[in-house]
Amino acid sequence: MLEAKYLDSVKVDESTKFKQIEVKLKYVNGTSAISHIKRVSKPGVRIYTPIADQKRILNGLGIAILSTSKGVMSDKAARKANLGGEVLAELW
Repeated sequence: MLEAKYLDSVKVDESTKFKQIEVKLKYVNGTSAISHIKRVSKPGVRIYTPIADQKRILNGLGIAILSTSKGVMSDKAARKANLGGEVLAELW
């Protein structure tokens, strides 16, 4: 989401007992860069897709977040690596 410019910054603080992640959302002219987030896979219903069948979100303007064998990545990065996986969420 940082590479797709939906987030302003991400910081990981490992100085405490538990890791803390600080995420700053990006705003453009007072409105959030993220206008919609849809959870796709749920604990009761997991949605897996090969990369050839993965649809483009808003004709490539949005992104899907996939959990692949190489880690969590966007649909664009998964296409480049030719990996399918579980579709976690869609956002634009």
